[in-house]
Amino acid sequence: MSNLSSAVVIPDSLLAKEATDLLREHSTDLLFNHSIRVYLFGAEQGLQQKLRFDPELLYVAAAFHDFGLLKKFSSPNERFEVDGANAVRQFLTAHHVPEERVQTAWEAIALHTTPGITQYMRPEVALLYSGVGLDVLGRGFDQFPSELREEIVAKYPRKHFKENFILEYFAGFAHKPGTTYGTVNSSICERLIPGYKAPNAYDVIAASPFPDSE
Repeated sequence: MSNLSSAVVIPDSLLAKEATDLLREHSTDLLFNHSIRVYLFGAEQGLQQKLRFDPELLYVAAAFHDFGLLKKFSSPNERFEVDGANAVRQFLTAHHVPEERVQTAWEAIALHTTPGITQYMRPEVALLYSGVGLDVLGRGFDQFPSELREEIVAKYPRKHFKENFILEYFAGFAHKPGTTYGTVNSSICERLIPGYKAPNAYDVIAASPFPDSE
């Protein structure tokens, strides 16, 4: 990555290399490139904002952030984000990483699709969210240096990304649509599962078994 016009590089630690190997082993080319772009986008945003963050931890979180979409790491009843967070916890704990760093990575992955919260948390949590937001939604596209953005995409291409990402993304939780309740992913289930109607908070509140007080 030294040929990028940025100070951002892929960490070369053993931990980062093992995370890369696992990502390559279990992931698709689309999710591999997406995960690396998420790190590079997030890390560059961190540099631009002059944040003090742990590049290695951010990289590992980016590498694992979509592991919950993969069959090997997917549970029958947890949100896919939590499955990915649990996978990174197992990986980091096995490498004797201090619990505080483990918890930061867990929170970053668990909250990487949750708007309105991460910007108030540790930089690694905030930057994973913003890196995902840029790569998937284009959030912050015009504020990111265009030359660097084009270099990153050239090295880690977005081949048919929009169409294929939605399909791979949906496939990761199509078997458990109920876990998307209260998340941005419930609308994807409604769009792609014929006849599926996501629960909504109004109906849940109205169906509460508590009687109103006299």
